Amino acid sequence: MTQDSCYHYHVMRRAIEEIDAAPAPLPLAELAARLDMSPAHFQRLFSRWVGVSPKRYQQYLALGHAKALLKDRFTTLETADAVGLSGSGRLHDLFLRWEAMSPGDYARAGAGLTVRWGWFDTFFGKALVMGTDTGICGIGFAEENGGAETMADLSGRWPKARFVEDADALRPWVDTAFGAGGAARTPLHLIGTPMQIKVWEALLAIPSGHVTTYSEIAGAIGNPKAVRAVGSAVGRNPVSFLIPCHRAIRKSGDLGGYHWGLPVKRAILAWEAARADA
Repeated sequence: MTQDSCYHYHVMRRAIEEIDAAPAPLPLAELAARLDMSPAHFQRLFSRWVGVSPKRYQQYLALGHAKALLKDRFTTLETADAVGLSGSGRLHDLFLRWEAMSPGDYARAGAGLTVRWGWFDTFFGKALVMGTDTGICGIGFAEENGGAETMADLSGRWPKARFVEDADALRPWVDTAFGAGGAARTPLHLIGTPMQIKVWEALLAIPSGHVTTYSEIAGAIGNPKAVRAVGSAVGRNPVSFLIPCHRAIRKSGDLGGYHWGLPVKRAILAWEAARADA
């Protein structure tokens, strides 16, 4: 990741605000002018970031895009196993390897655990990444919530752990996680209740560019009435982006909440859908 990646997210963030405020789609020249850029420069930035034109990207950023995804790219998690989208096959596709901390580790709240952390530029702004010797245990975006709040949020999940700033130790995993690490796998180390772990595993069955609903996730984990509890578990996902909690939306097509801010959720969904279509 480079600072350009972070800068591109800020352009996207401002573009979202302008597109939302406009009563109709904005022509390239007008949208570029509102962002204080030339049309050619604006077009290059967009194409480099996601691979489609700003005109096409506006369709993905539109407020109704989630509803279109729900209609055209809805993933029924009950059939995910049959088509190879969950379990080891899905994890292999994502180049992920994960394991959960033991119940004892969870109960000890991180006592005796060393967690390394660092700030990184990503496609969606500044991200705080944390990891143990086993793998990444936290990713949180700071553009909407602020750096101090993001740090307090992630570190508060292991109140008795020892935290050490060490971005260099995490960088190979981060590069792999955000696309610069080739075919290496990104190891994850998750801490959560058994219910939360089940929900996070179900999220891994949702392909990039697709969405599902909270009620579908509840059914997939064998507890169809636990929609509210599923929503809470989705919100407590400690490893954003890699465990794709952003792909869970409401049955109405509304985005629902997002722990790291709805503009980030919309940008990620639009980015994934555009890349899937490219």
